[in-house]
Amino acid sequence: MEATRRRQRQEAEHADPGPQSTMRLQESQSAPDFSVADRNLTFGSRITPAERSVLRQYAGIIFAVLLICGAIYLFLVAQKEKRETTGFDPNRPVPSDTVLRRRLTPEEYSVVREHGSQMPFRNEYWNTQRTGIYVDVITGQPLFTSLDKYDSNLGIPSFSKPIAQDLLVERPDNSEDMQRTEVLAKRSNAHLGYLFSDPQSPTGRRYSIYSAALHFIPKAEMKDRAYEAYLPILEKK
Repeated sequence: MEATRRRQRQEAEHADPGPQSTMRLQESQSAPDFSVADRNLTFGSRITPAERSVLRQYAGIIFAVLLICGAIYLFLVAQKEKRETTGFDPNRPVPSDTVLRRRLTPEEYSVVREHGSQMPFRNEYWNTQRTGIYVDVITGQPLFTSLDKYDSNLGIPSFSKPIAQDLLVERPDNSEDMQRTEVLAKRSNAHLGYLFSDPQSPTGRRYSIYSAALHFIPKAEMKDRAYEAYLPILEKK
């Protein structure tokens, strides 16, 4: 008897589950596995190899365009900088302090804008003997020539006179318990150095000008650097 009841229970367990159970089973089987679909989209398994190739091509084109735009921008910046630092243009505005801090060396900026000084015999042009012109380090305006430079035995560039007197401003300076005359570039207001009396000078005046306030343009380079108009002043009389 007991064996008969166990057999009946087993048959009941394997019998037809009924309409409701069948429906639930079908719904379960037909319902999409959203977790699997999401995972497939996340990892790009549904992007075909052809689509990946197209995306790579687009990415490469965008990258190349960005590189070209960057190169054009840098070229334009370089050209602008070249225009602003080549030769002398009286219509070109004096650079701002922000620009000067970027363009000049710390020593140059210290001299022309902060009234700094340089050590004798330890500066760039104190012993330069080549023919050429000396221009304002800020504006590029020619201020002195090699024809008026002489050895004052002081270890600093010394000139008997400027190219033209109206290029400079001379004003008394009694700082540091000294009586002297400060020399500035009229256009840029750059501090250049000092003016003293000197019997060694052909004019009796010595313009002691700091190397850091000047750029030297050799005669051989004047044409290429847009100073051709100043070549006649270097002809000895």
